[in-house]
Amino acid sequence: MAKLKVGIVGCGGIANQKHLPSIKKAGLADIVAFCDIVKERAEKSAKEYGADDAKVFTDYKELIKEKLDAVYVCTPNRSHSDITVAALNAGKHVLCEKPMAINYAEAERMLEASKTSGKLLTIGYQSRYRSDSQYLKRECDAGELGEIYYAKAKAIRRRAVPTWGVFLNEYEQGGGPLIDIGTHALDLTLWTMDNYKPKSVVGTVYHKLNNEVESANTFGPWNPEEFTVEDSAFGFIIMENGATITLEATWALNTLDVLEASTVLCGTKAGADMYNGLTINGVKHNRQYITKPDLRKGGVAFFEGSDDSPEVLEQYTFLNAIQGKGKLVVLPEQAIVVTRILEAIYESAKQNKQIVF
Repeated sequence: MAKLKVGIVGCGGIANQKHLPSIKKAGLADIVAFCDIVKERAEKSAKEYGADDAKVFTDYKELIKEKLDAVYVCTPNRSHSDITVAALNAGKHVLCEKPMAINYAEAERMLEASKTSGKLLTIGYQSRYRSDSQYLKRECDAGELGEIYYAKAKAIRRRAVPTWGVFLNEYEQGGGPLIDIGTHALDLTLWTMDNYKPKSVVGTVYHKLNNEVESANTFGPWNPEEFTVEDSAFGFIIMENGATITLEATWALNTLDVLEASTVLCGTKAGADMYNGLTINGVKHNRQYITKPDLRKGGVAFFEGSDDSPEVLEQYTFLNAIQGKGKLVVLPEQAIVVTRILEAIYESAKQNKQIVF
């Protein structure tokens, strides 16, 4: 079977570190079109990852005119919606990087375009494809944890503020750690709980460490004048069924409780956490127990025995779904709820009040 033909919009870090090498490793598609507002970046990516006849563009509106099966959107958050909607309406399937959009209204546009065009849309929440995430999801779906009524979505860094690209630019990104890494933790939590009906949100947002000049930051010192997004944000989310979720997202916090893209679940039958690998806890035969599954062997049902990374499994899933071989793992109807909650946390902090949906 002939390989799919795909194009990529945005040839920065996430494209070159995640999508381009994993598309190449999956081997199901040729990358025949590259677009970036900086032409040299697109040319560099095309030379390293592109097909022999790959084309380079500086305007995504020109790229989507090409004969492509799918488009990858790897641009700053603000442009996710416009590019995705245009690509879907041009008859292309789309994998858009997380978060789905800069706000709920923009995400709604994307979802509607997917429905009206009949084309697939998925969002880059690759943490779902990790072996610990997949195992925990199967435990939850089998009812092993019972009713999950309390959860923690954790995205905590001690000192790891990204100082490259536009991460510190609130206009381009829509926020800082909450929309950047908090989105992964919240997505993982909602997915494992299979609960997408939020009732209300209370949020707090902090700019406490932005002005530090001797920060001991993992990625080098940041410029306080450029650090316009929050350094930490926290949310308290109540779901319609009464379940409670706390969300912690920070790039810089004086803490040793460091855990990223992870979840803690508490159910009526058992609990689970990812502090030191996946751990299941509960009570059996009147004794407390702790179980740590061996995740080194085997895999999820549709990739049994695969040793591929989550990023490559993400590509297999998307590209196979385009060809009718399996279903998407990350649905836009799920990702839009993540965006809605994140926006509500920011809004709650801004208005200093609870947001009720």
